[in-house]
Amino acid sequence: MAQVLEGKVIIITGSGRGVGQCLAEEAARQGASVVVNDVGKDEDGNPTAELVAQGIRSAGGKAIASQHNIADRGNVEDMVKQALDNWGKVDGLVNNAGILRDKIFHKMSEDDWDQSLTVNLKGAFNTSRAVAQLFKEQESGSMVHLTSTSGLIGNFGQANYSAGKMGLVGLSKSIALDMSRFNVRSNCVAPFANTPMVMAGVPKETEEDKERWRVIERMKPENIAPLVCALLSDAAADVTGQIFGARANEVYLFSQPRPIRTMHIGDEGGISTEAVIERVLPGFKSSMYPLDRSMDVFTWDPV
Repeated sequence: MAQVLEGKVIIITGSGRGVGQCLAEEAARQGASVVVNDVGKDEDGNPTAELVAQGIRSAGGKAIASQHNIADRGNVEDMVKQALDNWGKVDGLVNNAGILRDKIFHKMSEDDWDQSLTVNLKGAFNTSRAVAQLFKEQESGSMVHLTSTSGLIGNFGQANYSAGKMGLVGLSKSIALDMSRFNVRSNCVAPFANTPMVMAGVPKETEEDKERWRVIERMKPENIAPLVCALLSDAAADVTGQIFGARANEVYLFSQPRPIRTMHIGDEGGISTEAVIERVLPGFKSSMYPLDRSMDVFTWDPV
């Protein structure tokens, strides 16, 4: 079977471990030249980006390591230049890098908020903006942004992370709208995977916690890569502005906000607060959404 990313140059942020590493390895297997970007180091102090890039090269693929910090615009521009210096172009970007700074909302500090949004949202803006002009000029390019059901649905103690991941959805849709005339695509993927970042935040104390571990351990990070690589390929040339999910062997297409109920309450005096209280809120009650978390919606085991 042909390699679907043959000849393409793909930048993947946060690809020194977990989902990002699997994305980089699969993109290379599919023929791409990969910029493996990560600021992390392993237990021995070795840059994880270089370790992943070495592994790809040892397997016969093409990869270079980048330790540039995506929170810094200058660093990002240097990373893009690194790709151009090595391969002369960039065809795809995967905004995978992310951090957790979980805290129940009434205890969340400004620093918790700023650190999370700086990486999870501003970092994605920096990288997307850095390749946008290249994509415009070559009239092609694909961006994939890894969002989360913590934002799409909800979760405890993640106001900062949820806000950043929902911000990515808005960013992706805006990029898709603004750049469709240049054949540039932008989509989101919400991954379910047992990565080190996710596992570190899941307690093991109660029976409910243990059940969550049992489910999470079945969701392998390598199962995210096929969907992302497909979206980077020319086979998805007409797919943009969408929100997908990947969990084990399942792939999802998520809905996007649209009106589901309407009520006309104007009278001679126009709409009134009293009419909203007396008619609209009771009338809409049955269609309102409960305070679900991701695990309340995805109630079946991964398949």
